[in-house]
Amino acid sequence: MPSLIDRYFTTLAERLETVRSTQAAAIEQAAEVCAKSIAAEKLVFTFGTGHGALPALESFPRTGTVVGFRPIVESTMISFHHVWGDMGARQYRFIHAQEGYGKAILRSHQIDPADTMILFSHSGINAVIMDIALECKERGIKLIGVTSLPHSSSTPSRHSSGKRLYEVADVVIDTGIPRADANLYIDGLASPVGASSTSVTIAIAHAIVSLTAEKLVRQGVHPHVMVSPNTTEKEAANRQNDENYEQLWKRLKAR
Repeated sequence: MPSLIDRYFTTLAERLETVRSTQAAAIEQAAEVCAKSIAAEKLVFTFGTGHGALPALESFPRTGTVVGFRPIVESTMISFHHVWGDMGARQYRFIHAQEGYGKAILRSHQIDPADTMILFSHSGINAVIMDIALECKERGIKLIGVTSLPHSSSTPSRHSSGKRLYEVADVVIDTGIPRADANLYIDGLASPVGASSTSVTIAIAHAIVSLTAEKLVRQGVHPHVMVSPNTTEKEAANRQNDENYEQLWKRLKAR
């Protein structure tokens, strides 16, 4: 019988292969939208709540990522690992279900109609995600949703609109992750272990960023790429990354 390690990595590899073989066209379309915003010196915002914040944060500034991607880092949305004290799991469970909070987040970032928004949400049903999705649609901002259709299509919306992310987004990338996410069962344990949605969505995020860079190059637009300073070329890397941040500031100053 395969070990739990073998079972986990086999499952993860299968899920990544499913995305590669079924979602390439959607990822291509997403990168086209992102490249259009960045080429126009606008921004591609990335956002998620809870574990959905992790692929958003991977989009920039990370080795191999491109200036123009702009994670929205909302502290109340990413501190769900705290089980006691300020901004803990209970506060997170409450706040991400509150309608109106997503609109307040957007107002803080002065989003331009020519920007793009990428929302990462496994379920695609909760209030903050849907606030942002619907507000983007109302403003005419292109919206990319990275979500699980098996989960979302089988679960009612928790937003007053009755909508789910995949029903609103201009481009939908389906992770294909089952509703339960974890699906490895251990004898003597009722609940499954071995979630993979975060690993798959992070891979999708990097695929979008990488393909966006390629599309910019083919358009004759120079993408500013973050490089690792943890090498013997540390000083050169720092100079390049500092220039990248200057390029980002130029976009932000124009707001």
